[in-house]
Amino acid sequence: MSHDLEGAVDRLLTAYRTGVPTDPLTPDYPDASLELAYRIQQAQVDAWVAGGDVIRGHKVGLSSKAMQRMVGVDQPDFGHLTQSMFHLEHEPIPAGTFIQPKIEPEIAFVLKEPLTGPGVTVAEAVRAIDFVLPALEIVDSRVRDWKIGIFDTVSDNASSGGVILGSTPVDVRDVNLRLFGCTLHLNGDLVATGAGGAVLGSPINALVWLANTVGPLGVTLEPGHVVLPGSVTRAFPVEPGDTIVATMGGLGSVTAVMGRAAEGQAHDEKEQA
Repeated sequence: MSHDLEGAVDRLLTAYRTGVPTDPLTPDYPDASLELAYRIQQAQVDAWVAGGDVIRGHKVGLSSKAMQRMVGVDQPDFGHLTQSMFHLEHEPIPAGTFIQPKIEPEIAFVLKEPLTGPGVTVAEAVRAIDFVLPALEIVDSRVRDWKIGIFDTVSDNASSGGVILGSTPVDVRDVNLRLFGCTLHLNGDLVATGAGGAVLGSPINALVWLANTVGPLGVTLEPGHVVLPGSVTRAFPVEPGDTIVATMGGLGSVTAVMGRAAEGQAHDEKEQA
């Protein structure tokens, strides 16, 4: 089993480093458990931290019923957010940062108190939030052509890629987390609308689920950490030169700019192995 873990970790870290996606893992691990997938994920996180990166939060994936049906599961998954994944809004994100990126609009929770499950309630989760921000998440897959199952995406850090946060904090008590609306514009064109209720009925439910899921694994959601609870629309592929704006009721807007590739520019390798 350790050999299976090491082989999968090496494949994914190599994809990060070279920008060349790997074939799906599932055919080579047909009977593998989600427990192994999370161990593969954690081994990559450990490698990144050993290389100088820092954990800055977590994300919840597969938080809509539609996405769960697509992947064939009945629960969300989670991934880690590291310092290198965060990008400033309006500032071009260097081309070559991602392999096959897509973008999603989300609300972001920033914590002021630790949350340790199991047993975290909605009331405790709300009390632990310092403020909320509009956010854009760039999801990316190190698996070729996004041909992923649940084992693939969990192993691949829940398809995490990048995070762009808005710059105006809002008190969580001033936002209707279930009913707030969202519009998503890509290069000036309206491509999607959504509402907070698309995320497990309310984004706060995703935060509760996360705290109670990682707690038994010995993980505490730390003060200052960012939690992305899930997208309020489907994900849209993005390319160099694209500008994406998400506007959320009561939260304002957040803008991501995908930088253009310089002629002959090579993929920006991530030295994390």
